[in-house]
Amino acid sequence: MTDTNDTRDTNDGDGKEPIHFLGVAPDSEGARGLFDLDVSVHGFVMNASRLWAHQPQLHDELFDLIGASAAAVGLSMRHRGILVSATAATCGDSYCSLAWGARLAAETSGALAAAVLRGDDDGLTQADRALATWARGVVDHPNDLTAADVEPLRAAGFGDAQIVAITLFVALRMAFSTINDALGARPERALVEHAPPDVVAAVTYGRRPVG
Repeated sequence: MTDTNDTRDTNDGDGKEPIHFLGVAPDSEGARGLFDLDVSVHGFVMNASRLWAHQPQLHDELFDLIGASAAAVGLSMRHRGILVSATAATCGDSYCSLAWGARLAAETSGALAAAVLRGDDDGLTQADRALATWARGVVDHPNDLTAADVEPLRAAGFGDAQIVAITLFVALRMAFSTINDALGARPERALVEHAPPDVVAAVTYGRRPVG
């Protein structure tokens, strides 16, 4: 288990490879909260959390809104995994693709999670497919979407208020991925080691793991 008092920020264990572009965040109650949560959930402090330790309150406020948008829809963990995996893959974000591809695999299978990351929706339910397709469109070509593109969500049982919340969820996850990628956050090797091989093989884009 990682020592949460270890505030090394710019290098991995061998001190050679940067884990993001910023310096060491100052110690704060908010930063310690991020680190403690990581250790309790993952067993180590994530590189992205070391980056966000510069602005822990903004991190928490962002995730409060992400959580509220998911709750407004009643998204299951499977559907969250599909939305985040499709969003991260379309963004080219290896970090969230590995983390959430593994979560989606735990809810379904490694093969299905890898398929979503590759943009292959064979084997998905009607609702799964509608969510994945919408997420990709929001990320990749929002101005080209039409009223007809909303209809698969309605056909899958989502009402208009839920569709707004789904779109907000995707946009906020895209913002999180964009900030991490722009500031050079690299996924931990532990994410690769804990992810199913199918998921790892599907993530051929983004920043490479470190550690």
